[in-house]
Amino acid sequence: MTDSSTPLEIPEHLFTAIDHVGIAVRDLDEAIAFYEGTFGMRLAHQETNEEQGVREAMIAVGDSGSHIQLLAPLDDSSTIAKFLERSGPGVQQMAYRVTDVEAVSAILRERGVRLLYDAPRRGTSDSRINFIHPKDAGGVLVELVEPAADAAH
Repeated sequence: MTDSSTPLEIPEHLFTAIDHVGIAVRDLDEAIAFYEGTFGMRLAHQETNEEQGVREAMIAVGDSGSHIQLLAPLDDSSTIAKFLERSGPGVQQMAYRVTDVEAVSAILRERGVRLLYDAPRRGTSDSRINFIHPKDAGGVLVELVEPAADAAH
């Protein structure tokens, strides 16, 4: 019998990997060239996400399945533009891969953690995402990423 006042445990398998580290950049093409030319990394995916207000590129870190996500603002009103204005280029968020973004979100809410969205939104490559408020994650903007069913992670 389970005591309903006992907090739910997050099953270990829901957090499967560091999916990516998001880095705010002013010029996406210049940043891609830097990661390819300087670090020998490979461009894995590039897209424009109108809802998030960014042009983005996923840069593969070897064959690990982890990526560096380069984020450039589409206009001055985007979250990334505001981040760049406030903090300059650099690490903007840490993203963890999950198998079920709704389940993880529900468990975290039960534990008093604030999420930015009531329901998951579309992320890179049709993933489903939500964010943990930085004040509830040690000052770090944490993204939860559930890859699309057909994604090759």
